[in-house]
Amino acid sequence: MPTPLYDTLTAYAAQHTARFHMPGHKGKTLPAPELAPLAAIDVTEITPTGNLFEEGEPFDSAQKLWADQFGFDCCQFLTGGSTMGIYTGMTLLCNPGDKVLVDRACHRAVYHILALLDLEPVFMERPWSTQYRLIFHFTREDVEKELDLHPEVKAVCLTSPTYAGLLSDVPGIAEACHKRGKKLFVDGAHGAHLPFLGQKPFEGADAVAVSAHKTLPAMGQSALIFVNGEDHARVRRVASLYGSSSPSYPMMASLDLARQWLLDHPDAYQHTARRVARLRERFPSLGGELPLDPCRLTICVKNGPDFAQKLEERGIFVEMEDGGHIVLICTAQDSDGDFDRLEQALESLRDQMGPCQALPPPPLPARAMSGRAALFAPQETLPLEACLDRVAACQLAPYPPGVPVVAPGEIISKKELSYLKQIGYNKKDVQVVRE
Repeated sequence: MPTPLYDTLTAYAAQHTARFHMPGHKGKTLPAPELAPLAAIDVTEITPTGNLFEEGEPFDSAQKLWADQFGFDCCQFLTGGSTMGIYTGMTLLCNPGDKVLVDRACHRAVYHILALLDLEPVFMERPWSTQYRLIFHFTREDVEKELDLHPEVKAVCLTSPTYAGLLSDVPGIAEACHKRGKKLFVDGAHGAHLPFLGQKPFEGADAVAVSAHKTLPAMGQSALIFVNGEDHARVRRVASLYGSSSPSYPMMASLDLARQWLLDHPDAYQHTARRVARLRERFPSLGGELPLDPCRLTICVKNGPDFAQKLEERGIFVEMEDGGHIVLICTAQDSDGDFDRLEQALESLRDQMGPCQALPPPPLPARAMSGRAALFAPQETLPLEACLDRVAACQLAPYPPGVPVVAPGEIISKKELSYLKQIGYNKKDVQVVRE
């Protein structure tokens, strides 16, 4: 199978044209030797290279190859990460002012688009696992219950997989949504690799955004949105609302190349999954019969930040830690040497693994106004400890995973302040609505 976008860019570079167009380096070089080779294919929208937000080649072919791989009607390349995909997907599926059923543990970008579109959220609290001390996945029954309680909602927005790798029943949830005339958007940022493992984790969804840069051999911020039931011209128009009119061609070429590389190395991710399965067997971690991303390793530890620091002292850096877990993103680019090094380090810290002490998420904060009203209201900045009973004009969202404890428009009460202190939230200055 071809790499149509990358082939087009290299063909243009080989012509050694006089480039009296952007970018300013003119395809000759970039200041650092590590970046210099990218200059040749770092171009702009001209006749030979096409336009990301218009019909035509090479983008039509390059995006269709991805759409076919994921089993969707169309795919749109994104250079603004899954944040751009979340904005695009929710705009496609919702009208301003709609009421939407929202996974409370969604990324902060979801809260931004709720405000931008003035959507009315009905929050679904995530199921909580007392065994693993983690927010869990959604079942079809979980969502059906909420849809029957709130028949006025127009769409559902949820995250799958979670940061810890848990997969919700997207096909079942999609069927439940469609049965009731609702749309389903999935923030699948951490699941771009799953179809290359032979899985169909997003089957039935109306739209899903994935971050190629998180789990595939693609450049930072490169992402994709997949959509069913929409004309691709509309998808392009909506995506252009949130994307630069000068998107990065090297980023987009990396999407082209990542797909082809994975197809050329069909066992690469299977090998990673086998190594992760071996680690799950050796150390206390999520596993067993849970619906899990085969390549996400979440280990239960007694003190997450301390454990992560000890790994860093051994030259190993994890994706995330909380009070009782460390989360490691394992991909097809991790070598056997990398896994051996990790396994040895974990073995040396075995005595610091065990029952998790992570706090459950707090109850939903009381809401004083819409997220849109709070984000655009007159604001003042206060130290966190001085924000008792004030209305948040920003998100109090430990990052990663970027899930708000308090969202704009919600009241920062004593219980939220206590929770943020217990989890070690270190944001000193907070924007609140001016009284």
